[in-house]
Amino acid sequence: MSEADEGRRSAEDYETPGHGGRIPDIISLVKDSYADLRPAERRVADVVLDDVKFAVDASNAALAEKAGVSEPTVTRFCRAIGCDGVRDFKLKLAQSLVVGQLYLSKPPTPSPDNGMPFWGAVFGEARRALDEAERQLDPAELAEAAELIAKARQVTVFGLGGSSSALAQETQYRLFRYGVTVSAHSDPYLMRMTASTLKPNDLVIAISATGRTREVIEAVELARHYRANAICVTAPDTDLARICDVRLTVAVPEYPDTLKPTASRFAFLAVIDLMAVAAGYRLDAPARETLRRIKYTIQLHRAGKEMEPLGD
Repeated sequence: MSEADEGRRSAEDYETPGHGGRIPDIISLVKDSYADLRPAERRVADVVLDDVKFAVDASNAALAEKAGVSEPTVTRFCRAIGCDGVRDFKLKLAQSLVVGQLYLSKPPTPSPDNGMPFWGAVFGEARRALDEAERQLDPAELAEAAELIAKARQVTVFGLGGSSSALAQETQYRLFRYGVTVSAHSDPYLMRMTASTLKPNDLVIAISATGRTREVIEAVELARHYRANAICVTAPDTDLARICDVRLTVAVPEYPDTLKPTASRFAFLAVIDLMAVAAGYRLDAPARETLRRIKYTIQLHRAGKEMEPLGD
């Protein structure tokens, strides 16, 4: 086997579990095999990577013409990356579009005013997310959430994935300062185990950007089975929202730039802050006393100003 052949990877190397079978990540295969391809085959790869949808829909002749190569070269390219032929390659390429063209091409960007074209998108989307949260939130649901938190024996927060895990931890940070017994969990097994220990008058707060995360939904269902109450911070009209007592829901369409963090984080963070403050107002004197004690011990530990962030 030649050094070039050793560097090449077959479609099976990129197969990952999917619904109804195994789906090869043919885009990664083409990119990783690029250096080992012949010059003519690289021209075919360039056309494919430049416009995946065109490559899926185009005939063999059209693909060859756009790449400036012969039709047999297209066939050799397909076999060079481990496919049986053009038909097999196009089938796998079509499967790659399951994630959407959004992730396979550069998004349109506004004209930069300061050399950073994403500047306006990040700040603009953050402002829009906060506006949407203020417009869509139901004050009655927020008041009910504060009531459940204030009377709970203990509060458990569930969140799975990058953003929701961080928001679950943030919810714990917000609530414990009011004297609420609260813990956050992001491991799916720990969520199920914790849900199984809950009792009436305990409370689960579940956070999910999509409302479809199966592990979170199942953990909440377990908690409800043991008669715990449930609040969700999620998108409206979702499976998670339907099984909770209180629904704090916001829908924030995302800006088509895959490199930008999701704007829904800002909306959900505002929801968490509102929920925590509402609980603090509901608890009133006990919450204020707990905050005073925290601030007193922090001030003894290090010098600072009275209105500095608490514990930061």
